[in-house]
Amino acid sequence: MSTRSSIKRILDDNYWMSQALELARDGLALAHPNPRVGAIVVKASRNVGEGFHDYHKRDHAEIVALKRAGKKARGATLYVTLEPCCTTGRTGPCTKAILAAGIQKVCVAMKDPNPAVTGRGLAELKRAGIEVHVLERNAEYARETNEDFAKWIRTGIPFVTLKTALTLDGQISQRAGSITWITSKPSRQYVQRLRHQADALLTGIGTVLADDPRLTDRTGERRRRRLLRVVLDSDLRLPLHSQLARTAKQDVLVFTRQPVDSSRARALIEAGVEICQVRGEWGRLSLKAVLRELGKREILNLLIEGGAELNGAALQAGIVDKMILFYAPRIMGTGGVPMARIPSRWFAKSPALKNLTLNQYGPDFVIQGYFHDVYRDHRARRKN
Repeated sequence: MSTRSSIKRILDDNYWMSQALELARDGLALAHPNPRVGAIVVKASRNVGEGFHDYHKRDHAEIVALKRAGKKARGATLYVTLEPCCTTGRTGPCTKAILAAGIQKVCVAMKDPNPAVTGRGLAELKRAGIEVHVLERNAEYARETNEDFAKWIRTGIPFVTLKTALTLDGQISQRAGSITWITSKPSRQYVQRLRHQADALLTGIGTVLADDPRLTDRTGERRRRRLLRVVLDSDLRLPLHSQLARTAKQDVLVFTRQPVDSSRARALIEAGVEICQVRGEWGRLSLKAVLRELGKREILNLLIEGGAELNGAALQAGIVDKMILFYAPRIMGTGGVPMARIPSRWFAKSPALKNLTLNQYGPDFVIQGYFHDVYRDHRARRKN
């Protein structure tokens, strides 16, 4: 193959895979608890069939694309953001459908993150004589698209994102228990996008008592199931007249140390709030126990929106995978509430954020970074 032909092939592959990755994003909040996957069938430099995975519609992205391509799939190239499955679950293996359709070449952005099956689908296709390529240039974006699935399938616990808004001097409100609007409308709209892609939102009872929030996904876009609103409430202080209790429709979960058969718990349960008792440690609820329980409920992506106490506890417990910091170009001054209450001695061993990105929403700057690489740091296999 000439250099010019080789460059053209690489450019074509990258173009079509970028299109498939955009399709995968259409599965946000719809593919749960499966990974978000996009697929495109290309023949003679034309898109002849495409699709993404929607859990309610059952078919995986590859099957949607192959059905739309029909007979045109024979001799074509399939671009798919994730390695095709080779096992039978709710649907048959995609590898069998790819072989039956007569696909000539398969390009994937990444292998399956499930340690039990990674590489097996590609190996099956290769044995059948199909040309297989893993497009490493697209791997980073593909991994970010399914970072929550990758952690959950390895460990059985959710991927945790801590989001907070703060001033340039690192404060989140003027005083404890007060409501302080810090960031701009564009930033708050982006927060709604973060809620839309999350399975659950976690906050503490202090934030609930101060703000009386709804904690809902207000994008208006479709999602497979309601955003689970989770509150850490050791002493079960959630008011029955709070917006959370009044709007609960089996989508509000309270973790507490109090017994679930107490009169207070029964009143909240009658209002539609679910109560879950978990053990405490050092005067707080065990965040790791909370995560294990959420993982059992197929919560893949947990967004923390809390105050200084919860932020500090989450960071000290080492449960945070990603941080998103919204910096408003303002100074609060002395007397404000810090982003996290953490003993100063913690700093010496605190991990640094990696893979930093910087974006702007209105006048605010947003820094995003990772504490953990879910494809490397979380080695443990989940226990079934």
